[in-house]
Amino acid sequence: MSRTRAVAGGGRAVEVPVDRVPGWFDRFGDRHQGVTHTTLTADTVVCTAADGATATIAVPFPPLPVTGERSGVDIGPLVEHLAVPRRVGLLLVRLGGHSLGIAAAGEVLLSRTDRHLVHGRSAAGGWSQQRFARRREGQARQALEAAAKDVAEVLLPRVSELDAVVLGGDRQALDVLRADRALAPVFALAQDRVLDVPEPRRSVLEDAAERAFAVEVVVRDSR
Repeated sequence: MSRTRAVAGGGRAVEVPVDRVPGWFDRFGDRHQGVTHTTLTADTVVCTAADGATATIAVPFPPLPVTGERSGVDIGPLVEHLAVPRRVGLLLVRLGGHSLGIAAAGEVLLSRTDRHLVHGRSAAGGWSQQRFARRREGQARQALEAAAKDVAEVLLPRVSELDAVVLGGDRQALDVLRADRALAPVFALAQDRVLDVPEPRRSVLEDAAERAFAVEVVVRDSR
């Protein structure tokens, strides 16, 4: 089943596996009275339907080598681009744990996963609440330090082998790691999309390895 989420400014984003992209666009045309033209740029592909609806993809692993405007549904250059073999880094982080590794063709090639105890927020007041907050902050700091250590040991030495890095999990936790200058080469390859994932485990990483090669189509209906 395709994952769908609402997007800012109206519309929805649909996550589509690579092998289903041609069929998805054919069905988009069927639902919207046909597609009048397709616009391909280095960074985006936009299909515009006869009723004014649009389906837009931010090109994964840009740039798209073939650009221009074509009549009807013509996403052949995108399909060819998506078929190129690639190797990506995966980095999934939440305060309760992290899972990271390297994937190719939707499969995890190597990985490391770790879990950490970080207590939830306390409803108590006064000194008890302050002590609990300090304890929680310490646990969160240790969890992110452990994640940074694993990124440095697993992903950083292999950056030259990667075409991109796909992130997932808690954005605030990822931003803490992003601020670590030692990890800058890893985050320099990070794609804009951040996967929404549950508590990172090996099984979650395996699912993310498949999703990393999927595309996200933003659909906006005519107004």
